Amino acid sequence: MSESATPYVPQKVWAWDTENGGKFASINRPVAGATHEKVLPVGKHPLQLYSLATPNGVKVTILLEELLALGHTDAEYDAYLINIGSGDQFGSGFVAINPNSKIPALLDRSTTPETRVFESGAILVYLAEKCGAFLPTEPSMRAECMSWLFWQMGSAPYLGGGFGHFYAYSPDRIKYCIDRYAMEVKRQLDVLNLHLETRQYLCGDDYTIADMANYAWYGALVLHNIYNAAEFLEVASYTHVVRWAKQIEERPAVQRGRRVNRSWGPEEERVVERHGASDFG
Repeated sequence: MSESATPYVPQKVWAWDTENGGKFASINRPVAGATHEKVLPVGKHPLQLYSLATPNGVKVTILLEELLALGHTDAEYDAYLINIGSGDQFGSGFVAINPNSKIPALLDRSTTPETRVFESGAILVYLAEKCGAFLPTEPSMRAECMSWLFWQMGSAPYLGGGFGHFYAYSPDRIKYCIDRYAMEVKRQLDVLNLHLETRQYLCGDDYTIADMANYAWYGALVLHNIYNAAEFLEVASYTHVVRWAKQIEERPAVQRGRRVNRSWGPEEERVVERHGASDFG
């Protein structure tokens, strides 16, 4: 990749360039709705998850595995793979659950009528409230947890869609874009690092959905070199974030959750579909 030599001058009216290059050119589009008919599979459990083991998907499977580890049998779930590279998210069945065509999407069949939940943060809150776990009930602590959850929801697009896109996926490496988003990601890491300097978890001593949501993105950044940017961003220097992420990743439920709907990497790390505890071997 190289710096763009010709300045881009926007047209008076934007026009969709379907051949704009980039890794995701074949699945990004400026309109919503289904592109094809496809019925989603349905398993035996009340909770049906349609997802992929990206950070946003991992948030939810970690919570589900943590709930099951606590003995919440109403958190039993079937997890089906949505291959976003093949456009599964634009099938009619998936769009009926998530009109935004993004993973993850959850269908709770234990309610009448069935409850659809989309947006990963909304799914975390829904499940935590349903099972009464990992979301504080005391007002000030609940507000703290929700604040860090929504902080992640608002911040991660700068990491993934901003920095990750322009650093790792863009057909042209544009200095301004990389510098702009690298600066913001480093600021975000510093926000977490300063906060975690005096706390075990984001909300103090209690592990919550705020930790799960933030770990899925920032834990992956500091421990697993997503976007091959660990050296570029000097992630090891954020020592409190690294400590926090390692502590979370040691949890067996987190290790299981990271494997669900994973279709790449070593075979022993994949659980492409999940229908029960036995799927983990």
